[in-house]
Amino acid sequence: MNSLTKKIIIYVLLALFGVLMIYPLLWVFSASFKSNAEIFTTIGLIPSRFSFSAFAEGWKGTGQVTFGTYLKNSFLLVVPTVIFTILSCTLVGYGFARFQFPFKGALFMLMISTLMLPNASIIIPRYIIFNKLGWLNTYLPFYIPAVLGCYPFFIFLMVQFFRGIPKELEESAYIDGCNSFVVLVRILLPLCKPAIISTLIFQFIWTWNDFFNSLVYINSVTKYTMMLGLNTFIDATSKMNWNEVMAMSVVAMIPSIILFFLCQKYFVEGIATTGLKG
Repeated sequence: MNSLTKKIIIYVLLALFGVLMIYPLLWVFSASFKSNAEIFTTIGLIPSRFSFSAFAEGWKGTGQVTFGTYLKNSFLLVVPTVIFTILSCTLVGYGFARFQFPFKGALFMLMISTLMLPNASIIIPRYIIFNKLGWLNTYLPFYIPAVLGCYPFFIFLMVQFFRGIPKELEESAYIDGCNSFVVLVRILLPLCKPAIISTLIFQFIWTWNDFFNSLVYINSVTKYTMMLGLNTFIDATSKMNWNEVMAMSVVAMIPSIILFFLCQKYFVEGIATTGLKG
């Protein structure tokens, strides 16, 4: 078997594996153009008759709130949370990576140890605290933790990236009279773009797809996100219009897909490296 034949076999196997992995996503997309009856009678991807009525009817929601409201609420929750997360985790990571202060090692270990806490063990205390503060049925339970840097994974990511940047770059700026904040903004942040983009993508997708926390803290239908909106749509009637559910699921996936493909270059670089390349 020559090298050309081996390459052909490898490419064919990879193509088949790729189709197998992406088939469920393609099926969801194609099901949004099928009739409700056709969804359960065939596993094929091509509908017998293309129809956009599922998008039109599904967008109406349950009659009380449309999916346009759910989409707007999702952006109102996710975008500030992502921005606050990037700002706070960058500042905290910069502090751990570049400054010396009392109990630095102990505080860093304490911060990292919170990664091992299961969400189920902290959801009740957090709910009680947010309830006493009067933050339930608002987006503050998402905003405030992001402002205070309560995401140790992203802090650790930023710390590792800062540590990979040579300190000589900062020392020359200090000689020119720059303070720590100016050094961070003008020198380090442009170099940390891959890590920042990685934080952006992870936090956006995790918050956008979050169902449990949104369900716990938000109880008003008018403030529901897309994920909660899909759930109310499913529970709204005994007769399920699955083509409409699939259509709204496709709409819910579009922002995350667009964001990933726009930022995938920096995302891959941020995961593969931890600072300047040698």
